[in-house]
Amino acid sequence: MATVNPILEIENQYGQSIWMDNLSRDIIESGELKQSITEKGIRGITSNPAIFEKAIAGNQIYDRAIEAGIKAGKSVQEIYEDLIFSDITKACDIFMPVYEETNGLDGYVSIEVPPNLAKDTASTIKEARRYYQTIARPNLMIKIPGTPEGLPAVEQAISEGMSINVTLLFAVNSYVETAWAYIRGLETRAAAGEDLSKISSVASFFLSRIDSNIDARLDRKLESASGEAQTKLNAIKGKVAIANAKIAYQKYEEIFSGERWEALAAKGAKVQRLLWASTSTKNPEYNDVMYVDELVGANTVNTLPPDTIDACIDHCDPANRIANNLEEAHQLIDGLADPNVGIDLDAVMDELLEEGIDKFIKPFESLMSSLETKVKQLAAV
Repeated sequence: MATVNPILEIENQYGQSIWMDNLSRDIIESGELKQSITEKGIRGITSNPAIFEKAIAGNQIYDRAIEAGIKAGKSVQEIYEDLIFSDITKACDIFMPVYEETNGLDGYVSIEVPPNLAKDTASTIKEARRYYQTIARPNLMIKIPGTPEGLPAVEQAISEGMSINVTLLFAVNSYVETAWAYIRGLETRAAAGEDLSKISSVASFFLSRIDSNIDARLDRKLESASGEAQTKLNAIKGKVAIANAKIAYQKYEEIFSGERWEALAAKGAKVQRLLWASTSTKNPEYNDVMYVDELVGANTVNTLPPDTIDACIDHCDPANRIANNLEEAHQLIDGLADPNVGIDLDAVMDELLEEGIDKFIKPFESLMSSLETKVKQLAAV
């Protein structure tokens, strides 16, 4: 165990916040969540349908609340919302001291609008408003997917004063569009004479899924490759996600500077921070904290699952690396188009976005199905 917690070093010396990618009633009620804040340095937490499915399905800790919902004559959808809204509200209250200490920079708890609305702008806006009003905590972040249909909802929600976590970003261009949606939302709010200082936003840029997808493509090509082609393919493995993230951060620095941004900053606006998501290393051959060590940088967030948090505390090696080797990053990404490599990055990113939506919809549907089964079982008792 390191004598100095590297997470605190990352936060205090390098200006990156570490959030946890996991939320359940167990860690709220056991005191583990509060302990993660005070002892490990966790400054925020995210949730999504896959996380809630793991938390609720087969876990008796929710049974009493489900039974109360049944007695009140509530639908399965209403019972589901009661469960997650309760967890999110309690988590917001636990993180409130962090929110207050950091003047609204950190201490956020993210909840996602139903994932089956990823391509429905109007319904996304409607649900974001309802979630925001129902939970009614200043440190709540509404998660909206960064789809073409989601970004107008992001812009509208920001203009109405909500804090937003834009999720499922893979392509640099998608991130750029997200940043401008945030800025337009702030400009609309500023034009109406409304306060900008209480709004916060992160752009959740996914990492390990990119490497998993591209590595699989490279492995297929390596089966028949030799010589120069083999060398080029091997040189790319496990490196695309970090290179892509570094280029996104370069875009962040360009967008959040200059007259247009400075005008908003003068009115109290906060930058929209890049948040590194999907940060557990999927390939056991890779360093288990590579998506932490390589992307430490100012005004960013890294959201880690519990195992990666513990690994980081044990052996992260903090340094400000996010702006290092930028030329190499660009060369690596440009090299994907090399005839010996032949990977269409845009097609990969489109595929990952569709898969990402699906990876949230399926657990959501599975959770609703298992909850319906549990309601029937408990109602029969």
